[in-house]
Amino acid sequence: MFRHTYQTGCLSILYSLRGKNPLQSWKRHGEQHFVAYGDVKSVRDEDIESYVVEIMGANVQMTGITCPRDNSDSLAVRLPFFVMIVKNMRRYFMFEVEVIDDKNKHRRFIASNFRTATRVGQSVCLMPVTLDVGWNQVHFDLPGCTRLAYGTNYRETVRVRVFANCRIRSVFFCDRIYAEEMLPPEYKLFLPIQVKP
Repeated sequence: MFRHTYQTGCLSILYSLRGKNPLQSWKRHGEQHFVAYGDVKSVRDEDIESYVVEIMGANVQMTGITCPRDNSDSLAVRLPFFVMIVKNMRRYFMFEVEVIDDKNKHRRFIASNFRTATRVGQSVCLMPVTLDVGWNQVHFDLPGCTRLAYGTNYRETVRVRVFANCRIRSVFFCDRIYAEEMLPPEYKLFLPIQVKP
């Protein structure tokens, strides 16, 4: 998707306020064999007073979104930091980032709030993620995790999957972790200003 794109600064793959269809580059999954396992939709979040993408389902692994849409395509993002602005819905939640390393091996990092320990397999690393109540900004150091888990060097990101249960404001990659005031509007989470009577 981004192989021939100049990659510097921040590169967005999902912004909840982008046009009429913020999931244009994403494939939804959750309805299989005529049985609905969950729902992916745009909803208005009361905390930030804005529309966001909500992914909810009874079975975490059965409902979610995947980018890119086509399984044979690759994001081809070389930026080292994966960032997601996500709301904790106080239910099980999971996301996955698939990368290629300098050995040309596909490695998957699967983070969930129901796992308590990290487990590294041949090509899959399962790890816990802790979310605060409300909105969170999740940072994921892809080169650091690839080196730590597999002893290899990160080359690029192939695919991103986000599963139930959460609300998403944005998903993006960046060349470093930026201070909030340095980010463009679509990479920030605006909370409403509280007016005292």
